[in-house]
Amino acid sequence: MNIAIQVVFPQPMLEIGMHPSPEIATALTLAYNKWFTKNILSKDEKLRSLLALPFEDPAACIRMIDEYAGFPGVIGFMVTSQRRIAVNNNAYMPIYKKLEELGLPLAFHAGPTLSDSMVSHMNKFLSIHAMSFVTCNMLHLTNWVINGLPERFPKLKVVWVESGLAWVPFMMQRLDHEYLMRQSDAPLLKKRPSDYMREMYYTSQPMEATDLNLLQATFKAINAETQLMYSSDWPHWDFDTPGRMAWLPFLSDEGKRNILGETARKVFNL
Repeated sequence: MNIAIQVVFPQPMLEIGMHPSPEIATALTLAYNKWFTKNILSKDEKLRSLLALPFEDPAACIRMIDEYAGFPGVIGFMVTSQRRIAVNNNAYMPIYKKLEELGLPLAFHAGPTLSDSMVSHMNKFLSIHAMSFVTCNMLHLTNWVINGLPERFPKLKVVWVESGLAWVPFMMQRLDHEYLMRQSDAPLLKKRPSDYMREMYYTSQPMEATDLNLLQATFKAINAETQLMYSSDWPHWDFDTPGRMAWLPFLSDEGKRNILGETARKVFNL
């Protein structure tokens, strides 16, 4: 696929936040990252990674950032989005402040689950896959924006990973609509929720391209030519090749270059 640098994240970690024991989830996350940095990242200079944070334990997150910030191949940190916590909890503010000071991005990586009260009523993998990879990031993004975290950490680069793109315009309209009628619930905001969302970053996979008109409107809504980064999700069954982005007729040549690499180069300090 002519990829020069690949950002890797392990599938088995996506559900670690749903482990019934926070202590075990933290221990497993720390152990995995220790193994991964030693045995994978240190062996191939073309590989990079956003290490999963042991988000059940804010103090452990700080220790991990202190230990691995600057480690070869570590370009930022990640929250696996399937979990039962609120990202706006005050205990997490030192984490966001530290990442902002270090200039390292924070990503939220969506994942599957069967334990959510909504998808537990679904009987098809197709249905669960369509919904569970989106709703977890919708939850965290809503808490992130409405609680004013973009105002508290304006230089922190936030990335929403593997939720596709179709949900973002819906959330922009929905949150703007509610905010304009009830601004007292979001006193830290200085502009509409959608304005903050356009300053965030998104990854392309899976790119819902069955209707090019809707896709074009989505790209316009999120300022895709500066805020979107190509992702493959290889080797999963629904992965996207770079050609999926290259053939889009409504993108400028500069926009294609940005999405296929230049924006990632900026966000991850490559």
